[in-house]
Amino acid sequence: MQPIEVTAHFSIEGKATPLRFTWKNSVYQIESTGRRWTNEDGLHILVMALGGRMFELLFVCTEGRWYLARAETGRLVA
Repeated sequence: MQPIEVTAHFSIEGKATPLRFTWKNSVYQIESTGRRWTNEDGLHILVMALGGRMFELLFVCTEGRWYLARAETGRLVA
């Protein structure tokens, strides 16, 4: 997993909605969010960036940090 910079909206109920993120010096605008789940790692959110690329973002609440868990290839991001 790689730490990434994410711009997100947090609702009054605490629901996180990522809007865009930076990875490898490129900014990805998020077109839509999909499935989300929580496990021992944190909050996982599947997102689709403009252009149809899929990513899995991970928010680790205890750290207040975002990570890129998977890119559209389906492989874990080292």
